[in-house]
Amino acid sequence: MTCDENSVDERFPYARPTVCELSGDVRVSPKQRTVYLVNPSGGGGGGFDESVEKRLRPYARKDDSSMPHITVKSVASGAAAPECTKRHAVPAVVFSVGGYNTDNNLFDDDMTDALVPLFLTTAHLDGEVQLVVADYKPRWVRKYAPLLRKLSRHGVVSLDGDAEGEEEGPLDGVHCFPAGAFVVGLLYRDRDRDLDLSPHPARNRNPRNVTMADFARFLRGALALPRDRPAVLGGAPGMRPRLLVVSPRRLLNLEEVAAAADALGFDVASAEAGADDVAEFAARVNAADVLVGVRGAGLTNQVFLPTEAVLVQIVPWGKKIEWVTTSSYGRAAAGMGLRYLEYYVGEEETRLRDKYPRETVMEQDVVVNLTRFRPVLLQALDKLQQ
Repeated sequence: MTCDENSVDERFPYARPTVCELSGDVRVSPKQRTVYLVNPSGGGGGGFDESVEKRLRPYARKDDSSMPHITVKSVASGAAAPECTKRHAVPAVVFSVGGYNTDNNLFDDDMTDALVPLFLTTAHLDGEVQLVVADYKPRWVRKYAPLLRKLSRHGVVSLDGDAEGEEEGPLDGVHCFPAGAFVVGLLYRDRDRDLDLSPHPARNRNPRNVTMADFARFLRGALALPRDRPAVLGGAPGMRPRLLVVSPRRLLNLEEVAAAADALGFDVASAEAGADDVAEFAARVNAADVLVGVRGAGLTNQVFLPTEAVLVQIVPWGKKIEWVTTSSYGRAAAGMGLRYLEYYVGEEETRLRDKYPRETVMEQDVVVNLTRFRPVLLQALDKLQQ
């Protein structure tokens, strides 16, 4: 067993979870919530404690310390491990959809704390992997079933014997896996780079150099999204590029913004993010040429845009928040080949100026100044012509 326990991060020392890879005779007993590793050379080493065990929490955030653990136990012979009742022909990845972030059923947390790390961990296996879910949540699995089926040809099974409504059913008995990789936990990027898979010399949690462009292509394939490029201006008589405002409740003068965009030649629509039907909302985003939104969870839906579409982030009023906005969404946009624009809200455009100091960074409702915002819309048009 080899484990990556490098949780050091200059800003978030608790953010990166332990990930362990097991090779050899691996047996899983869901009833005991235990993974047995038959290790004839003796039980010690490899990250095991004095009792020849290691407790792991396969959650996306290392600080989910209150969640149940999985025990990996090293035994000296097959006779010391429970007998196999089912043998699998493919390796497995064990991960959890529990924890405080994935428990809240928000798309951006599901994406950054489960789906991106899961893709990072399993994409190279080309579907030949068994997904084993701890802390199974039927609603979560149903919501993302198209993505999970794309990642695994062998379905999703629950590590929890009492789970109900599974797509493939719970594990029962003792399951044995081949001498390939058996992974407990997910590869995960840094907390301030949730949607950024670009290489980092000091934080190599992306050993195969998977990119956000790879992830976007995966999503388009899994959800059958038709567009991989935006509309070409002038390509058809009367064609108007589509502009979608996501999470429009945060843009308090939406009607005025929509009218200004319409006057410039956009076909304008708005949609509230957060629907359980991921495929339907993804199709709406994929149909857009320009996505506009106030900084917040709704901008995570940029992952469904066609390559070379335009993302416009309305940056809230605040002091020295450029690194937050860029790391959250700007780097991701660049990594997926999107054209990226920012509009910085002035003091007169926010509803927080009389309540909080400028250093406060939080989600804000804004009224954008159309005189200042119209040039950004013109820049979006220009980028669609490049």
